[in-house]
Formats: sequence, structure tokens, C-alpha cells
Amino acid sequence: MSAKRTKKKPSEGPAATRPAISSEVAAQLEAVARLPDSQTDTSHPDAPELLNWAGAVRGRFYRPIKRQLTLRIDEDVIAFFKQETGERGYQTAMNRALREAMLRGLQHHQPRKGISE
Repeated sequence: MSAKRTKKKPSEGPAATRPAISSEVAAQLEAVARLPDSQTDTSHPDAPELLNWAGAVRGRFYRPIKRQLTLRIDEDVIAFFKQETGERGYQTAMNRALREAMLRGLQHHQPRKGISE
């Protein structure tokens, strides 16, 4: 039997440990965010412009929001994923397979003629 996970209250998450910023700093950050890229100074050695993205990993820091859902899945599909990953991890593997299928579908998605986006 596994322990039930509980959601953290907003006061318990990472934002709760972050110090509050002053309204002056917030205004400065907002002003910088509105600047066009052409006015961004990347000459400082601590913040050089990154031109080579060869080693970049897409989605490394992306954590999608999870939603609990009741879903009926064929027994043979569940057995396959459990056999591939073991008793723990099969749901993650299923989610990964669904995401890969979704991304493939998005790559091949063509807008229907006559519908403006």
C-alpha cells in the first residue's frame, strides 16, 4: 500500500521561500521585459548572448500540470507497459507515449482551409 500524496499549500511551495521584491525592483523588471531584443545588452561577461544551442535540452525545466483522471485502458496495453517498466513507472511510460503521439500529431497538423487562425 502506498502513501497518499497531498498537495502542498501555496505557503509551503518554492514561492514561499522566495523573498518578496520591492515595488521599485518589480517596476525595473517590468520595464526591462518590455524592451525589444535589439535593445538588450548582452556584452556583460556574466550574461553573454548564447548563440550555440547544440547542447540544449528541450523541456528540461518544464513540469506540466498533472490532472487525476479515471480512464479505462485495455488490459493488454497495461500489461505491456508494466512488463516494459515494472510495476512502478508504467503510468509515466504511458504518459510519455501519449505525449510523443500528441507531439507527432501537432507536427503534422495542417489547419483546415477556410479557417483563419
